[in-house]
Amino acid sequence: MASGAMLPTIVETVAQALKLPYTAIALRQGETLTTVASYGLPQQESVVLPLVYQTEPIGQFMLAPRAPNEPFTPADRQLLEDIAHQAGIAAYAVRLTTDLQLSRERLVTAREEERRRLRRDLHDGLGPLLASQTLKLDAARNLFTQNPPAAERLLVELKAQTQTIIANIRRLVYDLRPPALDELGLVSALREQAAHYSEFNGLHVSMEAPEQLPPLPAAVEVAVYRIALEALTNVARHAHARTCCIRLTLTAPADADHKQANQRQNMLCLEILDDGVGLPKHYQGGVGMTSMRERAAELGGSCLVEPVMAGGTRILVRLPLPEE
Repeated sequence: MASGAMLPTIVETVAQALKLPYTAIALRQGETLTTVASYGLPQQESVVLPLVYQTEPIGQFMLAPRAPNEPFTPADRQLLEDIAHQAGIAAYAVRLTTDLQLSRERLVTAREEERRRLRRDLHDGLGPLLASQTLKLDAARNLFTQNPPAAERLLVELKAQTQTIIANIRRLVYDLRPPALDELGLVSALREQAAHYSEFNGLHVSMEAPEQLPPLPAAVEVAVYRIALEALTNVARHAHARTCCIRLTLTAPADADHKQANQRQNMLCLEILDDGVGLPKHYQGGVGMTSMRERAAELGGSCLVEPVMAGGTRILVRLPLPEE
């Protein structure tokens, strides 16, 4: 059975088998409950049973009695609780399938957006520059014997234009993958950025990381590097902090949220902690903070931003690592 038809089939089967006027399943989406499957017409009275998967609340199973003055018997309740238990497992599977589909759609969208950006940069930026280079080289060759000073000026212009082209190519390459990751490795690349911010921004940035990390997927390396740089930029611009610590650790999932989703997976944890002014009272994340969360979510991880009791802000990113 397709996952999209699973929950509607459950509510319809239960309603018809027990002759109930109304059944519905609502799934939790963030802090709200959304009805995703129903059968019959809503009634004034209904019994609400929780849908749970391994102690995690998934949603609710709502069932209306056969008649207003005909409550469910103890035997009915026991049967319905057993059904709700199985429905919780099914609902969790449906939610996972839906999340996976949304994740795939986001990845496809991001890939196509990146391709469109590269095409635009190559077509509208490098293309015309390289085309004009050919014309100017022909002009310089023609002027070389007839007007050497003009040819020299044109060659100087061509040199500057070539330098612009090289800079654009380097920018395109950096956007695809930061060269420092291949040249230095993740830890050393982060240390280099920490030293840069300490030198030019008056912010003392320290770095704590294992001596050696296991081989990491390229996507994880890029995500950690980009998130760390975005966080450092935010600290330097907005936090008015004196110190900032970047901490990189490998750990097994300890809390319930990650233990269920990644029971056998190690986590790569990135923590950025500063002693600045902290988050505003009515804080709303901007583009940079949204980008950090999206990078973590794309890899099945999480990004938590929270104030520190002693003052400052803490960013904690958890990224699951593939099983060996």
